[in-house]
Amino acid sequence: MFLYAFRLLQRQPQRLFLTIAAIALCAVMMLFLLATYRGVADGSVDYIRRNGCDVWVLRQNSTNLLRGTSFLTAAIENEIRSCDGVRDAHPVLLLLPSLHRGAQRATVFLAGYDHTQRLGGPPALFAGRGVHSDSDIVLDRAFARKMEVGIGDTVSINGTRLTVCGLSTGTNAFVIQYGFVTLARARSVAGIPDLVSLYLVEAAPGAIPDRLVRRIEEKVPGTAGFTDGTFLENNLAEMESGFLPLLFAIAGIGVVVMTVILSLLLGITILERRRDFAVMKTLGAPRGYLPGSIAVYALMLALFGIAAGLGMFPLLVSLVERISPEINTVTTLPHVLLVVALCIVVGEGSALLSMRRLHSIYALEVYQ
Repeated sequence: MFLYAFRLLQRQPQRLFLTIAAIALCAVMMLFLLATYRGVADGSVDYIRRNGCDVWVLRQNSTNLLRGTSFLTAAIENEIRSCDGVRDAHPVLLLLPSLHRGAQRATVFLAGYDHTQRLGGPPALFAGRGVHSDSDIVLDRAFARKMEVGIGDTVSINGTRLTVCGLSTGTNAFVIQYGFVTLARARSVAGIPDLVSLYLVEAAPGAIPDRLVRRIEEKVPGTAGFTDGTFLENNLAEMESGFLPLLFAIAGIGVVVMTVILSLLLGITILERRRDFAVMKTLGAPRGYLPGSIAVYALMLALFGIAAGLGMFPLLVSLVERISPEINTVTTLPHVLLVVALCIVVGEGSALLSMRRLHSIYALEVYQ
């Protein structure tokens, strides 16, 4: 069975190459989609995950950063600080201005924070330092590559020149990347003094975040509080609702294409070897020999295609990230195993679809 399936592979080298290439491309596409999803999932919420606050305070009816709008004022900062169980509150202003570098222009998710406090800034620095003055800006590493700027270069927002003092990681949300400036500079960009988007609240030792949320909402009307875990879940849900359906649709198309390709190939192979199969039936081949040979043949094609895809994948990722630095991919072993399993299942499913042709082959055809 295995030997005959291997001989079938050798019959048409050109067809074999094209089939393996098609399977490899489908596997690469699914791997790339999963890696992109993981990269987006991490980049979209790393700012939230790594800030280390206990409670997020936003405008009432705002539940997330990704697709929500929140405007508060500096006047409520003292009210939040005075709540029982609050250790400290850190204001952050989030804007979406255009950043200019020569003739280049791109939108940045600008976060203005109090650089004298420990929360609100970039979650991690890849190079350089944090913001020290109103003329400094920290840019996401991928954004800086896209804009072709480095540490020490200058960019401008609303005509104000800023010096790139650092490059951050964990701040690439795929469709947009973070930039960090002082709170005063962000307010200057907005043109509204005392404007705040949200507050990062640290709980006092022994304070329970859930109870702290209720106290803040009661004492400061018009605000909505969320524990760190709840706020993270809100943003993940927003990211998945806007991104996952697209990934599933594209991956589904890839699975359908792969199934069609394999089913057609296996069907053609059965038709081409019809007389051989009739001879095997005449010679008394076991009942499961022919279906088993087709199943093994499909499995070999799937495995060869997966191996080729895994070899191509790092090269493709490197090329894509060079062309589009904002695309961040994270590949994990579970994702690889999932794609391998899916390709095998599709291969065997295609074999089952094509096996019905075996039922139309009769031993008497040998004598025709």
